[in-house]
Amino acid sequence: MCCREVARSVKAQEDVFVMFASLRVEEKNEVDTLSVVREFVDVFPDDILDLPPEREVEFSIDIVPDTSPISMAPYRMSA
Repeated sequence: MCCREVARSVKAQEDVFVMFASLRVEEKNEVDTLSVVREFVDVFPDDILDLPPEREVEFSIDIVPDTSPISMAPYRMSA
């Protein structure tokens, strides 16, 4: 439900149940506390000091290099 739908429902005096959830992680995981790492210790190198920093990664898939999306009008069926 988006905020417009919430506003419309409140304005129409409908019964609305809304829950705003937030997740905040404040503890820092160490690599050796991860269960996968503990199970496969021989696979992971010893010199991993910490988890990688959180960062945004731009990702796109180019089917054919140097191409762009085709802009077309929507298909309309005649009656």
